[in-house]
Amino acid sequence: QVQLVGSGGGLVQTGGSLRLSCTASGRTFSSRAMAWFRQAPGKEREFVATINWNGGSTYYADSVKGRFTISRDNAQNTVQLQMNSLKHEDTAVYYCAASPSSSGSRYYTLYDYWGQGTQVTVSS
Repeated sequence: QVQLVGSGGGLVQTGGSLRLSCTASGRTFSSRAMAWFRQAPGKEREFVATINWNGGSTYYADSVKGRFTISRDNAQNTVQLQMNSLKHEDTAVYYCAASPSSSGSRYYTLYDYWGQGTQVTVSS
C-alpha cells in the first residue's frame, strides 16, 4: 500500500512560480516511478511529468517542457514539481501518482496509487 499526500498548490499570477510536493508512505516508494498529472474543469486528465525510480530519467509533456522540473528524494519519500513561468492554461488540479513499475509512463492507466489532488490557479 502507498498513500500519497500532495501539497503546495495555490493562487499565483501569470509568470510566477509554485512548487508542488507529494509525500508517500510505504516501503516501496524508492522502487516506483512517479508522475504528476493535471485535470482542468471539463477536460480529461493530462500527463505533466514523470521520473523513474532513482531520478535518473525524466520526461515531460511538451506543454510544460522547459518550465517545469520534476525531482524526487527517496530518503524523504517525496517527489516535487517545480513550476516556473506559469501560464493561465496551467490552471488545474494537480495529482501525483505512483507506478508499479520503476520506469515512468505518460499513460495514467499505468499508475496504481494517486494523491488527493492540489489546486493550482494562475490568474491572468
